Amino acid sequence: MEYTVSIEIALPREEVAQLLADPAHLPKWLRGLVRHEPVRGGHGQVGTESRVVMRMGQQEMEGTETITRREPADLHGIPSDSIVRFDREIVAEGMWSVVRDRLTEAGPGTTLWASESEYRFSSLPMRLAAPFMRGAFRRQSRKHMQDFKAFAEQGTDVREAAGRPTRD
Repeated sequence: MEYTVSIEIALPREEVAQLLADPAHLPKWLRGLVRHEPVRGGHGQVGTESRVVMRMGQQEMEGTETITRREPADLHGIPSDSIVRFDREIVAEGMWSVVRDRLTEAGPGTTLWASESEYRFSSLPMRLAAPFMRGAFRRQSRKHMQDFKAFAEQGTDVREAAGRPTRD
């Protein structure tokens, strides 16, 4: 199962890249995140493996995320014609996925974030159900992007019901 979602963010690409790469900000915009901890390597660096725990409703999913690409490695002084790339692979029980994120300049002070996702399932029931679940997966990815946009542009924290600004 594959799909692509994208969103425009009213901030310069370099600032968006730095916010996405900062692990301190993950809980503020990644709805359902319980834990994201490197078990080998440094957060966000190519080759780093992290334990990731997500909660969706009453269910928790635990998996291993491996950073497979981060370009450029230094997110300061990014040339305007460069594409920022963050790729990661996630393996959990019965599932493998890869996410390829691309940040490009959409205009002055505006960033286009395009995210390609691919999922593969090992169990027959999930392989049969996947085509029917594509919309739900796509909506979830889009929601994460909208939550990041709200955090980046307005400081909205998904953990706070009142939505008070918390961006530091």
